[in-house]
Amino acid sequence: MIHINLIRENSEDIIERLAIKGLDARSEIMGILNLDGERKAIKQRLDQNLAEANILARQIGDMLKQSKKEEAEVLRNRTIKLKERSKELEQKFSEAEQKLFDKLVLIPNVPSRSVPKGKTPQDNDIVLTNGAMPVLNANAQPHWELAKRYDLIDFELGVKISGAGFPVYKGKGARLQRALINFFLDEAIKAGYQEVQPPILINEDSGFGTGQLPDKEGQMYHVGIDSLFLIPTAEVPITNLYRDVILKEEDFPVKNVGYTPCFRREAGSYGQEVRGLNRLHQFDKVEIVQLASPENSYTVLEEMQTYVQGLLQKLGLPYRVLKLCGGDMSFASALTYDMEVYSGAQQKWLEVSSVSNFESFQSNRLKLRYKDKEGQMHLAHTLNGSALALPRIVAALLENNQFSGGIKMPEVLHPYLGFTEIV
Repeated sequence: MIHINLIRENSEDIIERLAIKGLDARSEIMGILNLDGERKAIKQRLDQNLAEANILARQIGDMLKQSKKEEAEVLRNRTIKLKERSKELEQKFSEAEQKLFDKLVLIPNVPSRSVPKGKTPQDNDIVLTNGAMPVLNANAQPHWELAKRYDLIDFELGVKISGAGFPVYKGKGARLQRALINFFLDEAIKAGYQEVQPPILINEDSGFGTGQLPDKEGQMYHVGIDSLFLIPTAEVPITNLYRDVILKEEDFPVKNVGYTPCFRREAGSYGQEVRGLNRLHQFDKVEIVQLASPENSYTVLEEMQTYVQGLLQKLGLPYRVLKLCGGDMSFASALTYDMEVYSGAQQKWLEVSSVSNFESFQSNRLKLRYKDKEGQMHLAHTLNGSALALPRIVAALLENNQFSGGIKMPEVLHPYLGFTEIV
């Protein structure tokens, strides 16, 4: 949620930058400023009323000491009217606060000035491309065929148990999942991240804190009887560990990593894009989350996206890094890098990670603050990234490393797998 002070001080700049996300926000921003003005005016009248009532209370006390009961009674009647008026103003102030809040939560985060303009994924900037493209023979198969051939993943059995988008991993397929999770966690720990194992169900406050609510209700699975949501990503519970927390400047950097299953309804997805592991309702992911000072958060963002690139390099996967344009960014992000791996048999790029800086957008909702060395309070900046999401990594590993008699596994996974090839 954009802090109201930023809107007061930089309204024109905010309107201009929100246009990069495709939003004509002038009327909304002007409406917010008008509501803020009304709220401040009500607060001023309320404060004046309360101050006058306090003065009269002291005067009444002095008069009673001087046995001036009649004069005191006149003032007491005035204080009764002031209290009644104060109650009315308190109600109006509360209503004005709620109206302002309801407007603010609907405004997306302001994109960084470095975000490219554009409306669709085709307008994203390709920052770099790394690695040689796989050379496959004419009989190369997509991962869903390989999974069936080597009995690694059973998509039909998942349909029987739950429905489409809930695969069953079997044998070496299950071991590959576990190997990747452990490899990603171990690499993050080496890089200074603290491992946490958060809940995979969240309440509405947690969903609001990181910007999933009230923006993405339709994309999350809702447990109605308990009013809980299955997490779409570990970002949500890990970042919410710091809701209503006050840190010290010397606490930075705060670095956490966690593995969780993730759940997304993916409403509206169809066609070739959802074949096999390309798009699932349940999948595994390792997430890195950092908290940083505003002065350092973009340095941290570059560090995080470089770290994720390192994982892809160790797995031997060709990849590219995209800087998302305004129209392709999330509601809460100020700047996002996407990492895509090349899927040889499908001959397409598959997104496997998003690394984002949310600046103070989430921390304003979370009330996540820190004290600087002078004791001044500030909102922290929050960042997160997939490090990594498994399904499309598995798809690319199977497709790119296939040969006539099997599938080779990356060397870094051998200690975790207990085998070097799937044959």
